[in-house]
Amino acid sequence: MTSTNDIRRSFLDYFGSNGHDVVPSAPLVPYNDPTLMFTNAGMVPFKPYFLGESVPPYPRATSVQKCVRTLDIEEVGKTTRHASFFQMCGNFSFGDYFKSGAIPFAWELLTGSQADGNFGFDSERLWVTVLGDDQEAIDIWLKTGVPRERIQSRGFADNYWSMGVPGPGGPCSEIYFDRGPEYGREGGPEADEDRYLEVWNLVFMQDELSTVRSKVDFDIAGSLPKKNIDTGMGLERMAALLQGVDNIYEIDTTKIILDRASALTGVEYGRDEKSDVRLRVIADHARTCAFLIADGVLPSNEGRGYVLRRIMRRVVRNMRILGCLDPAMGELIDASIASMSPQY
Repeated sequence: MTSTNDIRRSFLDYFGSNGHDVVPSAPLVPYNDPTLMFTNAGMVPFKPYFLGESVPPYPRATSVQKCVRTLDIEEVGKTTRHASFFQMCGNFSFGDYFKSGAIPFAWELLTGSQADGNFGFDSERLWVTVLGDDQEAIDIWLKTGVPRERIQSRGFADNYWSMGVPGPGGPCSEIYFDRGPEYGREGGPEADEDRYLEVWNLVFMQDELSTVRSKVDFDIAGSLPKKNIDTGMGLERMAALLQGVDNIYEIDTTKIILDRASALTGVEYGRDEKSDVRLRVIADHARTCAFLIADGVLPSNEGRGYVLRRIMRRVVRNMRILGCLDPAMGELIDASIASMSPQY
């Protein structure tokens, strides 16, 4: 199991075999949701089910949702954690199971043998976090086999999830992989989130938020009609770990686009950090452009079109700084299509 497409299929197969309906990715332009510019999380298509506005056609579901987030666009290429386009693997329960179901599912898929279709992580390199004194989650993790010293309690900034706008939210438990001392200091995710890389977020979706002013400043209007589960596992991050590369820009899919940019500019990847950042920005942004255009967004002076225009400008600008003065967007889009066609 090395390709991103294989990892994606293993995720869907695992949850499909555990009673989840496999749901295709929704478009990047959300249906009937004026609060969002783009689909930015795997749970977005299921928001009406969490709020009780619609009756879900299934009690539990799984999907690999294409997402676009531009809030941290200036960090793209500089870190191993940020991208404007990514795919979110998720399993969802609409009042069917809660913490005691979500936690064992995640643990089995992460630590079970690859021969059985799981990911085969060494359990001793996994850490988890919970919100404050969520003793219920702590007890389930202990029962699952995680020692108490690898369970850390964190605050609302890290372990409470919402869409950033009024709607469903809830405390979460995150799973981290220890990449080793060469990536940073010891002490778990509380100490260093480059060494301890977040791979999966389990959200215990139970609250309805009326106002969201920041990650730590919001108003809870009340409880959702049911206690639900919403999880998010970044496909690109998982691929980086399973493929043994340093970051999400060097996995099999993104590397195709990065290599094309390198060939067009004549700049070798891996020789200069500033140039590497620019090549990573180009690889990420070109793919974002391809998917936004495929879902009907066109460059313009406002709204979604302006975001696309800005991202395209960043591609062109970085290509020119690296020495490519000829039109190159078409070739970068072709590379994006070639890299993602096995999945789409």
